Amino acid sequence: MAPGAGFAAFDGSWDPGCDTASAVSFTDAEKYKWHDPALWHAAASLEDLDQGTYIFAVDEERVPCQYDDVIFQPETSFRVNIDSSEQMIHLRSISIMGQKFTSDAALAEYMPTSSAKLQFHGNGTFQVTNAGCPDKSGCECGNAGKHRQICAALLGDSGTRCPALACKDPFQPVGHCCEICGATISLEYTPGFDIRQYQNRILHAFLSLPKYAGVQMAISKVRKPQTSRNAVPVIQIVLMDDKTGSQTGTNAEQLAEDIMRDITAHGDSFGIVTGTVQVATGSNSNGQGGTIAGTVIGLLLGVLLLGIMLFLHWKAMIRLPSVHLAGLWNRKKDQDVVAGPSDKGFDNPIFDMPTNRAESHGACSGEEALKEMASKDSGIYFVNPLYDETELIA
Repeated sequence: MAPGAGFAAFDGSWDPGCDTASAVSFTDAEKYKWHDPALWHAAASLEDLDQGTYIFAVDEERVPCQYDDVIFQPETSFRVNIDSSEQMIHLRSISIMGQKFTSDAALAEYMPTSSAKLQFHGNGTFQVTNAGCPDKSGCECGNAGKHRQICAALLGDSGTRCPALACKDPFQPVGHCCEICGATISLEYTPGFDIRQYQNRILHAFLSLPKYAGVQMAISKVRKPQTSRNAVPVIQIVLMDDKTGSQTGTNAEQLAEDIMRDITAHGDSFGIVTGTVQVATGSNSNGQGGTIAGTVIGLLLGVLLLGIMLFLHWKAMIRLPSVHLAGLWNRKKDQDVVAGPSDKGFDNPIFDMPTNRAESHGACSGEEALKEMASKDSGIYFVNPLYDETELIA
């Protein structure tokens, strides 16, 4: 265009609030990056996508994973940089301008077109498989190797824009770019573990309760950084709440404690071997950790030691003051009485029925809670929210 030239558009209507000759600014279309988590919305189904019910996830999994479906909404324009540190971008499928691509061959025909060249730029290459996760215990997202690129896109190249936190000793979940307040649970599991079944358990028994209405949960399979080269995958549950100040993370902490108690009672039926908790709240001074395995072993050793002492006492090999022994049992009974109301267990939606139907009347249904999140083991629908249909009307 010649110097001083410009565009003008008029649809026949007049807005008295608009001044003539006002400046119009265009956004920089080159700045949008595929690996920026802020540019994506993830949902468990197309219905949830239309209703705006999105999945809470760690930052790596907010970018489309290897078994996810990507949707660029029809009748919208976009331009995105697909530069990738690993060059190949693995997907289950990708939909562009209303056309769904489920094979490399079909996508290869589209990418050289003029439309595709305007929509995608950079050195990345798509690989679509039309395959879902084959493992019922879940599949890793596949973005771990792009962690630095994802965090740089989210936070900026300096990586110094993580928000200030109100909790003491915050921690960083695997796959997340910043430290958080709340709780994480890491589960070791057997081959019989089903991540979707266990997610439904948590949704039905806990997250449907009114007291946990402000808690968000992300559950997925990850590999924890270890000194060993052969890191074993674990199931990571991330819990965050909407509390502020000194109460930050306290609801997430309480939910983590409830889940751990439930694992103690029912974990073996779900194929859970051990669980480890990490907590950071506005009221605690140190991160807390504990394992179910350690608790069980400690209890077994305690019972074994007590049995040996009683046996030796009965054999007259040692003498114990009876008042101390009575005090030990009395304290145990007192603890049981105190812990009783809060440790009554939860109904298993797969294997058992609610123990007290009256308690469940005030809670919303498990189906309603289920719509709020989904595991990453199945195809997740990702939509790019950069542009919407309203831009065509402007």
